[in-house]
Amino acid sequence: MRKQYTLADVKQALALPGFDGMAAQKKMTPSPRGNRRPDSLPGQARLGGVLALLYCRQDELCVVLTRRRDNLNNHAGQISFPGGRREGSESLRETAVREAHEEIGVNPEALTILGALTPLYILPSDFEVHPTVAWHGNGERPIFTPNDDEVAEILETPLHHLMNPATRAEEIWTIRGYNLRVPFYVVQGHKVWGATAMMLSEFVERLRKIED
Repeated sequence: MRKQYTLADVKQALALPGFDGMAAQKKMTPSPRGNRRPDSLPGQARLGGVLALLYCRQDELCVVLTRRRDNLNNHAGQISFPGGRREGSESLRETAVREAHEEIGVNPEALTILGALTPLYILPSDFEVHPTVAWHGNGERPIFTPNDDEVAEILETPLHHLMNPATRAEEIWTIRGYNLRVPFYVVQGHKVWGATAMMLSEFVERLRKIED
């Protein structure tokens, strides 16, 4: 397995023609879990954007994740990408960039947008999340300034770690009274599962595809 990945690899992976993003996400989907909004729900899903921010740290390509504070109302304590709900008429790409600035202090002017991953529906919060992939400056590590009201920890995650099959595990969890098979990535002692793991899975599978 190749240990080092480059910006060129990422660009190629994001531009793959005909790639099935939903199938790639399904590899890390808790089971049983639906991936479409039930017709019985009124109105429309809320829209949100998240940012998969890439940069180099000690010559390794990394993506930043955050651990949410334990006292938040939604997804408390979970590992996630910087992101949140769309405001006003902004695009979902603009949402992702704004939220990354608000949560971890990343300068929007230092970002180059590389592309996007497949939108993902999250039933418990009734959100449709749109992931944007960006590159920081010339690849240099950002100076992170986490928002203490939201972010408990920043996890700088090398891509080669996510690509290692040993990073993936699964367990049976009881959630809201149901037993679910929950796959997750182990990152710095944390279990990255749910929507974040599903989006990471698509990114990982895209990189695997260009190695075939």
